Amino acid sequence: MNSEELLALLSAVGHAQRLRVIGELADGRLYVSELARRLEMSRPLLYMHLDRLEKAGLVAGRLELSEDGKALKYFELTPFELKLNVATVLAALQEDRTAAPPEAAGDGDGDGAAEPPAAKEPNTTRGTRT
Repeated sequence: MNSEELLALLSAVGHAQRLRVIGELADGRLYVSELARRLEMSRPLLYMHLDRLEKAGLVAGRLELSEDGKALKYFELTPFELKLNVATVLAALQEDRTAAPPEAAGDGDGDGAAEPPAAKEPNTTRGTRT
């Protein structure tokens, strides 16, 4: 897990409504309308929270047809364990460093500072009035 994925996970669980969604789904999968009723939340707002949880890998959604032919979107929890400590943060940062292209890693002098981009020549022909 890199730092972007870690931040997405922390952001996903860092909201009271999303924690409530996880709590409701802990007993098993539910379709969106039922989940919205239980949480007393509009479906559009619920979908926004479910999208955030799904992108973080905490829930999974699947469209199914009911016996009467209605399409129902079901969501369920995916197995996860959230452990945050210094080692988790350091591992995410290390993943960033190993995945980063060499030119983004710095100038090689060990201070971790990247060189500033070269200054561009000003465009003297555009925006000039005569």
